[in-house]
Amino acid sequence: MNIFQALMVSHQTQRELCARLLDAKQATDESRQLFEELKSELAAHETAEERCFYVPLMQHDASVDLSRHAIAEHHEMDEMVEELEELDPHAVEWSVACQKLCDKIEHHLKEEEDKFFPQAGEVLSDEQKEQLAADYEAEFASQRVKQEA
Repeated sequence: MNIFQALMVSHQTQRELCARLLDAKQATDESRQLFEELKSELAAHETAEERCFYVPLMQHDASVDLSRHAIAEHHEMDEMVEELEELDPHAVEWSVACQKLCDKIEHHLKEEEDKFFPQAGEVLSDEQKEQLAADYEAEFASQRVKQEA
């Protein structure tokens, strides 16, 4: 498995959780649980991705700007999650904020897959791609354990 395949596993999970969250029109225990699952998935993914993908890519001039942009988008999503945590799940604002978060997630994932992955593919060797995947998977698993603790 290479780094792109490893990252796509979490990307698919994020998309599925967003779809399920947005389908849950009523503020229910299920929608709150889906939000918590999405929040945990995002936190683990972002940390592992930054440490095991973006930071190594910042060593290459061609990928510094995209790495910085992606990290900034992670920060924006973190702020959106914090905003959601402050809102009443029964309020209209909560549903609106969920939609905005999921739209931002989709924008970020699409941008990574369409722009960042191809550029990263040009600067990384096949061996590096495989090593980064192993590093990412280990860090992601570690972060998920922390999220559950």
